[in-house]
Amino acid sequence: MTAQKQRIVRRRDGAGRIDPRYARELLAKARETRNSDDQNDEAAFAFLKGARPIDSLARERGETFVQAATSGEESEAEWRDQITAEEVGGPFVVTNASEEFAPGTDESNIAEAEREPLPRTSKAEP
Repeated sequence: MTAQKQRIVRRRDGAGRIDPRYARELLAKARETRNSDDQNDEAAFAFLKGARPIDSLARERGETFVQAATSGEESEAEWRDQITAEEVGGPFVVTNASEEFAPGTDESNIAEAEREPLPRTSKAEP
């Protein structure tokens, strides 16, 4: 070891508050290295205007994290146990039969066709 004493940098006081002199030094360094782009509104709010995730799991995980971080309670179990519209077959679009079913017959469904008693998946004889 060398006989030199290393300079001790005080960053916080005994209560954990930042040292005022150290805070001034940090602010001065930040102002020196500030880019002209930092003044641009688009650059300042880039993360706030960002796109939403396409992946539904990523979005759900992000929402549960934010809810847990802001409320202080674990919320993932509640999200996981919620019943969604997809679980019950929805979302549904209400339409009438005239929109859903074609009128009359077509080439694949001719009027003279023999009606089968049960639907068949192939032409093979049972």
